Amino acid sequence: MTTTRTDATGGHAADMAAPTLTGERADLLASLARRRFFLRFTVQNLDDEQAGRRTTVSELTLAGLVKHVAVMEHQWLNFVLVGASAFDGDMTARQDEFHDGFRLLPGETLAGVLDRFDEVARRTERIVAEVADLDDAHQLPAAPWFEPGASWSVRQVLLHLIAETAHHCGHADILREALDGARTMG
Repeated sequence: MTTTRTDATGGHAADMAAPTLTGERADLLASLARRRFFLRFTVQNLDDEQAGRRTTVSELTLAGLVKHVAVMEHQWLNFVLVGASAFDGDMTARQDEFHDGFRLLPGETLAGVLDRFDEVARRTERIVAEVADLDDAHQLPAAPWFEPGASWSVRQVLLHLIAETAHHCGHADILREALDGARTMG
């Protein structure tokens, strides 16, 4: 297997052989991949209009959830690479950007969002294969939802991504059932 080193901006360095993952790294990535599969499964056979439609009182859409999960996974892996600076910026000023991350913007398609989702997943797998130790940690950025001074390891980031993706899979299942009665499970 070959892989490409990826920096925090998504740029590529020289190709190199990647180790076959086993143990904890393989288990964490497999768990994340299962959650990604369920999210992708939930949006199967939808057109852009359906995927972008609000089906409940929530602002959430199916395409928007996939887009959000990809954006957040990318940002959290930037955190793994560079630390809290991955979240730099005024949170208030970024509110529009945050909300746009939950919906299809003009010119965006479900297929494009799914391609990005897959690209982010491959990047995550490369980075996790390359990090020296799952215990490597960075201090979290200052935010009301993080304990002041707390740090997260690569392992904690992956566990957070597994939980976050599973959380949004539940949202997606509700939105899909409200759209056309289809359910991911059951």
